[in-house]
Amino acid sequence: MSLSEERAAHLSPETVVVAAGRPERSHDAPVNPPIVLSSTYFGTGPLGDRDRGYGRYSNPTWDPFEEALGELEGAALPGLLYASGLAAVSSALSLVPAGGVVVMPSHSYSGSLVMAAELADKGFLELRTVDIADTEAVKEQLAPQGRKAADMLWLESPTNPMLGIADMRELCGAAHLAGAVVVTDNTFSTPLVQQPLALGSDVVLHSVTKYLAGHSDVVLGALVTSNRELRDMLLHHRIIHGGIAGPFEAWLALRGLRTLALRIERSQASAAVLAERLSTHPRVDSIRYPGLDTDPGHQRAKAQMKGFGSILCIQVAGDSNRSGAEAADALVRALELWIPATSLGGVESLIERRRRHEAEPKSVPDNLVRLSVGIENSEDLWADLDQALKSLDS
Repeated sequence: MSLSEERAAHLSPETVVVAAGRPERSHDAPVNPPIVLSSTYFGTGPLGDRDRGYGRYSNPTWDPFEEALGELEGAALPGLLYASGLAAVSSALSLVPAGGVVVMPSHSYSGSLVMAAELADKGFLELRTVDIADTEAVKEQLAPQGRKAADMLWLESPTNPMLGIADMRELCGAAHLAGAVVVTDNTFSTPLVQQPLALGSDVVLHSVTKYLAGHSDVVLGALVTSNRELRDMLLHHRIIHGGIAGPFEAWLALRGLRTLALRIERSQASAAVLAERLSTHPRVDSIRYPGLDTDPGHQRAKAQMKGFGSILCIQVAGDSNRSGAEAADALVRALELWIPATSLGGVESLIERRRRHEAEPKSVPDNLVRLSVGIENSEDLWADLDQALKSLDS
């Protein structure tokens, strides 16, 4: 059951994460939606738009999460749940016409970049990568003189892993003038920190695996839009290409969503504390965190976000004995509380040197370490970082 539009409009997002997607209120009804394990559904007549029909088309366990996410993003329609973040990426890129042009951040999620590059290599689309924080450069790629205008603008803000901040309102407006659809990956921010639809985006993408589910135990993705035509196209792609979520994973994601506000509040506060301390550490060459006054994206982030997120990146200084990349690896190995693992957005704090992944763009510094701050005590997290950084001098 979705909250009424009137009711949802008067509730804070922190309340919506708890109240949305609940079953109908009737005597002895469950408070939480049940898991429905069925591959097919009864039916005797022609299938209509609201008929489930078959498990690849719909599942009652998807509905509550899709409704809740749509409400959180301020969409007029429920979201769409996918088997993974990359399944959602694939569905979003299917909106590009054959031979169309996609403008994508040069620093963005490597899976999105790899998928777009492979489609470009096969001639399905033209890919133009650009520094998304350089507004004029992006506009030039959207509608270049003597070349085809873009069909899609792909936004990430903050970007993964460099934490670049796009001027989302300006770029969405420019993309629409060029006739392009705008897709925004909102994984880092979540709808509690940033709402791309309100800033002009047409479609919002999430790796549900990360903050929305929040416990590093499911792999899911999602798309959200208020445009009925776009949603129908995305739904058709999900049905035909089969990138559907399992009902148990959908149920876990909804359960994780209930604590999103608390997790974001705690992790953002800790990230701010750690960023301030790391910014003056002699073993840190540079730091990116939009919450710092010195960060180049600070003013933009302040204007379009309700916080600064829980991700920060540092470049670890090398010395006469080892390179910055070697020092970064040594830092990660010396940690005892932080977990050296990929992914982000879980309750536990994760850390990794990003260039250990072959698919990571070569423009990402090889000594860059990404930190996903969890919900542990911030002083414990700092003590572990501090001892590991000091160990580099021994």
